[in-house]
Formats: sequence, C-alpha cells, structure tokens
Amino acid sequence: MSLQKGFFRICLVIIALLLIVYLTAKISFIFKPLLTIFNILIVPFMLAGFFYYLLRPVVNVMVRRQMSKVFAILVIYVLLAGLLSIFAAVVWPTLQAQLENFVKGAPELIDGFRYQLTRLQHSPVFSSFAGDESELTTKLSEYLNDAITAASDYVTNVVSVVTSFVIIIATVPIILYYMLKESDHIPASILHVVPRRYRKDGQEVLKEIDGALSGFIVGRVIITCLLAVMLYIGFLIIGLPYSLLLAIAAFFLNIIPYIGPILGAIPSIIVAFTVSPTMAFWVVVVTIIAQQIEGNVLSPSIYGRRLDIHPLTTIVLLLVAGDIAGILGVILAIPAYMVVKIIVVRVYNLFLAEKVEELVD
Repeated sequence: MSLQKGFFRICLVIIALLLIVYLTAKISFIFKPLLTIFNILIVPFMLAGFFYYLLRPVVNVMVRRQMSKVFAILVIYVLLAGLLSIFAAVVWPTLQAQLENFVKGAPELIDGFRYQLTRLQHSPVFSSFAGDESELTTKLSEYLNDAITAASDYVTNVVSVVTSFVIIIATVPIILYYMLKESDHIPASILHVVPRRYRKDGQEVLKEIDGALSGFIVGRVIITCLLAVMLYIGFLIIGLPYSLLLAIAAFFLNIIPYIGPILGAIPSIIVAFTVSPTMAFWVVVVTIIAQQIEGNVLSPSIYGRRLDIHPLTTIVLLLVAGDIAGILGVILAIPAYMVVKIIVVRVYNLFLAEKVEELVD
C-alpha cells in the first residue's frame, strides 16, 4: 500500500511539473522583457565572475598583508591597466597584422591546402588507401573553405561586437570592483533568503560551489596560458605562419576540458599542411610535446585534482550548449553543470534520499 502511495505521489509531482512547463510556454510573452535583460547582463556578469575568481586570491594576499581591500583592488586595477598597455604596444600590432593577413589570405590557404593534398594523393602510400582522388580533394577543400570562411566571419563579427558594445563591456570593471569588495558579504546575502533550518546546508553548498568554480577557472586559465606559451615558442621555432594567432586560438579552445586539446590542434595542423606535410608533422610533434608537459607536469602541480566530470558527459554538454547558445553556451556549459550538480546532489540527499530508500524497501 505504501509503495502505491509513493508511486502515485511521484506521478503527481511529475504531472505538476509538466503542467507548470506547459502553462509557462503559453504565457512566454510575459518573460520576454526578463529574457532581454538577461541577455544584456549575462556577458558583463560572466566576464566579471571570471576575473573575480582569478583576482580574488591576489586581493586576499594583499589584505592579509595589512592592506585595505579597496586599496588592494585599486592597485590591481592599475597593474591590469599597465599590462593592457603593454599588450596594446607589444602584442596587439603583431596579432592585428596576423588577423588581417588571415582574413585576406583565406583563398591562398585553400589553394595551398588543395595543392598539398593533390601532391599527397599522388604518393604511392596514400594512393593505395584513397579511392577517388579528385572527389576526396574536392570534399576536403570544400570543408576547409567552409571552415575558413566561418572563422573569418567570426573574427570580423567579434571585432564588430566588441566595437558595438563598448558600453556594456565597460561595465565589467565596475561589477568586478563590487564583487571583489563585497566578496565576504555575498554568501550571507544569498543565505538570507534560505529557510533558517537549511542555512547550514546552504552555506556548505555555497562553499562547495565556490571551491569548484575557483579551482576550475584558476586552474584551467593558468594551465592553458602556459600551454599557449609553449605552443607559441614551438611554432616560432618551426616557422609556422600565424603563430601568435594560432597559439591564442589554442589557448581559448584548451580551456574546454578533454576535447579542447584536439580542437586547439586542428587549426594549427591545417595551416601547417597548407605549407607542407612536413610542417604539419612538426606541428603535431610540438603539440604532443606541449600537451604531454601540460598533462604530466603542469596539471598535477597546478590543478591538483582532475575535473570530476566524465568525458562523455563533457562532450554531450558542449554539443547541447553550443547548439542552444553558441559560443557562450560552450563557455558556460561546464561551470553551469558543476553548480547544478552540486545543488541537485544536496537537494536529493536532504529531501529525497530517505524517501527513495523507503520506497525501495
């Protein structure tokens, strides 16, 4: 009898949730203003949160040395302004030139890729495995053409978006300032809306979320920065075109766990192959050496522990998030999953674990 009651109770909960989803879809026009506000605020708050976890340890160190938090934040801002000035004077001219050359030289890259592929197909080893040579060359060239066109359009769109939304991006330092300044009071403000008997659990959840996000963001950024530096040095040694641009692209792609190293290596290998198969081989060697150093030396020392997410789960999350929200979804997928997982596990242990055990018994 108790088993039937538990089953019917679960069915009623599911029906109620489905009814809420259905009614919400019917009155979705009410939520459009909220969605617009969310779309405007998500990027500034995402960037501010990203830099918050990177800079908070530095602020805490300075505060422990008898420096006021406000003054510590201002000192960090001055140092960041200096770093940005150095970047604008030293790095940006080279990066800008490589971006412009990449966009203008896209047809030459495609022609070079087609030429090298044709040469490779005429080799005895490759021709024994390949079927219709012309068809394979045409298909691969079309894929590369689409990829380079998409990359060129994305670079152009990124520049125009940054230019169009300077006002929104300018709000990031203000948001970041208050996040760093009020970091000690943010958990208390959140716990204020939690019922009193669950505040201890809420405090533990917030602490666990904070530790997970801090470890993920700080660890991944430090590791990928060092990996990008190693790749850049290696690309310079072998004389790879667009070395700085490709190293920076690898930096952003390697932030993605598990599949990031593969995605980061593909553009470099393609560009190298347009020069010669030998250059592509050396790019593979440089990438493997850098990734081995990152995986066996840097990650254990800096990251401390592996990311507690299955590789298959990571791939599914990135595919779904990328389809729903594009590049922003890919960036937020893993941190959002970590937060939701911590909350769901705690809620299950608090409210559902005992009931499920009783239902099974």
